[in-house]
Amino acid sequence: MTNALILGGTGWLSSRIARRLLDEGAAVTCLARGARPVSPGATLVVGDRTGADPYAALDGDWDLVVDVSSSALQVARAVDELGDRAARWTFVSSVSVYADDETVGAGESAPRHPSSRAEDADYGAQKAAAEDAVAALGDRALIVRPGLIVGEGDPSDRFGYWAAAFARAGERPVLVPPLAGRTAQIVDVDDLAAYVASSRAVGAVNAVGDSIPLADMLEIVRGAAGHTGGVREASEEWLRARSVEYWMGVRSLPLWLPADMTGFMTRRNERFLATGGALSPLDATAARVVADELVRGVDRPRRAGLSRAEEAELLAELE
Repeated sequence: MTNALILGGTGWLSSRIARRLLDEGAAVTCLARGARPVSPGATLVVGDRTGADPYAALDGDWDLVVDVSSSALQVARAVDELGDRAARWTFVSSVSVYADDETVGAGESAPRHPSSRAEDADYGAQKAAAEDAVAALGDRALIVRPGLIVGEGDPSDRFGYWAAAFARAGERPVLVPPLAGRTAQIVDVDDLAAYVASSRAVGAVNAVGDSIPLADMLEIVRGAAGHTGGVREASEEWLRARSVEYWMGVRSLPLWLPADMTGFMTRRNERFLATGGALSPLDATAARVVADELVRGVDRPRRAGLSRAEEAELLAELE
């Protein structure tokens, strides 16, 4: 039986990793602060990674340690204190470590942002520094770099925004960003969890889906939502003049990137597929997200996208 330790295990992604390991027959321990429950069958060990001695209550060795932290200091400390007790160590990083967002089809050897453990360093620099700490474990270390993770319950609301926008519109049009030359690349959260739980790969792996035109991705979501109202495409200049943001956050159009970021959603995924990664059909993922958004509420407050009122105001002005 695999003995697995998840540093976390109660968040959106890490709880799915825990469930996947449990389904595969592993014994799973989750080190977390205890604010949220662990998956049934997992063991919770309460520990605060910002505290003085967060790992004091952990006993024994593990066949696999999984860490998803975005804090380089936390990751480095975990490697220092627990690295000798792990046969394998998997760290979930991000494609945001890459410094080059323009080169289409870049692989795992692409240059990264300069790493930094400073607490005020940005996300990419922190993840790069965390990767460096894990890489010190040599052939026991797997560094997984996902892109945009999507699925039911996604707290970022980026992919879910489009499911909600098309579902709420019905026969009315939906506002979309400029589509020509834009791409989209996602990974289903369950596909990612399965890979983290089972892959024996070593080194860095881009855990991303196939890159497709953004127009095609939106059409897949639109079809899953049963939307019949068509789309209204606005120019980059028009949207930016009205304070509509790229990619994420309030008053944004998620998945939309600046025109010069041609490489961000075109990462190579051959190594992911060759080392056990699998990709769910996009229409199946979209259907699950649409169903989830209908349950959670298409007009609920969200962390990314436009409210129905904001979209209606922009559409009226676009007429």
